[in-house]
Amino acid sequence: MIQLEDAKYKLTNMRADIDELASALRIDQLKKEIEEDEKVTSDPDFWNDAERSSKVLQKIKQKKDTVSEFEALKNKLEDAITLAEMGIEENDESVVPEVETELHEIEKEEERQRIEVLLSGEYDRNNAIVSFHPGAGGTEAQDWALMLYRMYTRWGEKHGYNVKLVDWLDGEEAGIKSATIMVEGTNAYGYLKSEAGVHRLVRVSPFDASGRRHTSFASVEVMPEFEDDGKIEIRDEDIEITAHRSSGAGGQHINKTDSAIRITHIPTGIVVGCQTERSQLQNKETALKMLKSKLMEIKERENLARIEDIQGVKNNIEWGSQIRSYVFMPYTLVKDNRTGYEDGNISAVMDGDIDGFINAYLKMMAGKKDQQ
Repeated sequence: MIQLEDAKYKLTNMRADIDELASALRIDQLKKEIEEDEKVTSDPDFWNDAERSSKVLQKIKQKKDTVSEFEALKNKLEDAITLAEMGIEENDESVVPEVETELHEIEKEEERQRIEVLLSGEYDRNNAIVSFHPGAGGTEAQDWALMLYRMYTRWGEKHGYNVKLVDWLDGEEAGIKSATIMVEGTNAYGYLKSEAGVHRLVRVSPFDASGRRHTSFASVEVMPEFEDDGKIEIRDEDIEITAHRSSGAGGQHINKTDSAIRITHIPTGIVVGCQTERSQLQNKETALKMLKSKLMEIKERENLARIEDIQGVKNNIEWGSQIRSYVFMPYTLVKDNRTGYEDGNISAVMDGDIDGFINAYLKMMAGKKDQQ
């Protein structure tokens, strides 16, 4: 157990870290910007443009959230220092567990806010659309795609995001042929963009009676949800819309009617679907929104001048293209091929504890930017 003097020393030294964090987060600048933005909202003409006013109010809220979270951290640090000092003065060792807990929570929150500084991409604050696709390998690969779906759903729920199932296609015997979720909340895309790629599984397959070890692959696609500002137009002749009955394995989130919609974008071959809304029209609107986000993401990633310049999407879900390996047998280890970060607690990882991998990737990318 930590000693009070040691705890006080660590906490006091963290004041310099908090001051540095304030500079990195631009807290003083944000306060000025909030003041200026709120002056704009008092203009009588401000509310005439609903779209503009909504964007301004959203930015104000995001800035206020950053400031309030930082100030809460700073106050928590000062309270912990005061508690440690009181314990030392009164020779009261009973406060040690509380001080130790506070120290751990402060360190964790300071790290989280420092990571958020790295989320400076244009779309990092957007919602994320995450899709799962199994590679070759039949039932084993389809089960692996389902395991990944559960892992990211649990990650989102643990972080307070609203995770909404958008589309689901059952596997042949188990697992899924595809699934899509919407992760709604600030910085959802900023965090999850690191997870896009092919994920490799090594385990003794429960679907193999001989108990052999299998290697399977599944891909995770991540794209930001873009606001439909009218800049992306999809011509009717460029899409093929089919209606079908919803797949049932998504549980209560799936609307079990014939209102499910699947849209194929003919020029690129991109396929999107939605089956969780209450009507066919709503499913179509959501699917079109996803298609626009997908096209916009590809356009931005490939630095194309126009949506029409996209030639098609090719995903090779196979050996050699994976970003991360999950080994259940003969040992347990999850290792990221890009950052080298690894975690031996594979059960916790599959339950959504993937912050270490996400943070390592964000730090790596920030380091590359600094070198440029």
